[in-house]
Amino acid sequence: MAENETRVERDALGEVEVPKEALWGVHTARARQNFAVSGVMLGSQPALIGALGHVKVAAARANADLGELDDKLATPIVEAGREVAAGQHDAEFPLEIVQGGGGTSTNMNANEVIANRANQLLGGNPGEYTPVQPNDHVNRSQSTNDVYPTAMLLSVIAVARPTLEGLRYLESSLDQKAAELGDLERLGRTCLQDALPLPAAAAHRAQASGLRRVRADLERSLDAFRFVPIGATVIGTGFGAPAGYIERVVSALAEESELSIEPAPDLFDALAHLDGYVAVISDLARASGLMAKIAADLRFLSSGPVGEVRLPALQAGSSAMPGKVNPVLPELVLQVSYEIRGAVATIEAAVAGGELELNVMEPVIARHVLESFQSVGAVARLFADRCISGLQYDERRTRHHLEGSYAELVELAAIEGYSAAAEAARSRPDPTSGS
Repeated sequence: MAENETRVERDALGEVEVPKEALWGVHTARARQNFAVSGVMLGSQPALIGALGHVKVAAARANADLGELDDKLATPIVEAGREVAAGQHDAEFPLEIVQGGGGTSTNMNANEVIANRANQLLGGNPGEYTPVQPNDHVNRSQSTNDVYPTAMLLSVIAVARPTLEGLRYLESSLDQKAAELGDLERLGRTCLQDALPLPAAAAHRAQASGLRRVRADLERSLDAFRFVPIGATVIGTGFGAPAGYIERVVSALAEESELSIEPAPDLFDALAHLDGYVAVISDLARASGLMAKIAADLRFLSSGPVGEVRLPALQAGSSAMPGKVNPVLPELVLQVSYEIRGAVATIEAAVAGGELELNVMEPVIARHVLESFQSVGAVARLFADRCISGLQYDERRTRHHLEGSYAELVELAAIEGYSAAAEAARSRPDPTSGS
């Protein structure tokens, strides 16, 4: 085939040239031109493409069971859809994630890829659409309006798993660090001023405890994602799908995705209201924010004036000052948390942007929720492996700074009263003066 060889496909708007061997077709070709903005492509989120494959396979199986689709057509659709679910055709999804139309182009892209691949399996060529047709057969009993949100839910569950594992890994790293520190004490601080001694181990155990708490809340928010709206078709009525379809398609989808999913209890609610994404991204932001707080604390404790903590030296910190080393991992954790805050704002706005029976802003929600989970999971592991596991305490400095503790004055106040202790504080030497 010549490098630029094409075929011509037609739709209601006219003719479009498509690469001759591409599995995608006319609808995808138009969307490529219409939505070229950010360069963030569907291929960057294989979980979303895979989920679309699962949905199409489940729909074909359900339609075949109900006599809506001939087995001769259902069989190659199932085989092609499973290839998509396995990631074998990710390159055939050349669209940006964010697009107008509520994900219609993404659904059409999936229909075209699976139809063309099914026809290849039957000995045909891309673009012929015979005997398998994208809309009549691959999209039978479906609408973008129930396919896309179902795929979104499945993909979020998929990307959330390694993120939750990453958070657990960081929790374990903090617990291990606490176990290593024994009875080492450091000076606790409030309002960035000297306060009272505390076990260094207790601070790290508290960090792990906080992460466990927010992770548990995140897991509870994600539990709502097992209720899928497939079968709702266009606006929640199920119009165009046969009786018994919902039960069969959800059962097949559970088998294909290996997830414990159920039909959404109210299909109209499931299509119109996406507030579950606000809950999930907010809990993810809490986890990211807590990691950022831990990172900021370590950055402070390792700073020049304090220097109680020595972070692992990972790379040169200056192009002008040889030997300078910066707290690059804590700074990365902080920057990721800023990105997640931005995702919260985007998703909240998109969820509020739904109108009447449908929220067409789903693509931007999908992009930012999936990216956010991936970022948080990845940075949690990096933080654990390249910062927490190797950090050490400078015991000489910690002992010196303990001289600034207010412990004796607190004890004196309990015995002699606050005023007497305050008077004693006036004559106390300044531990920072070097005297």
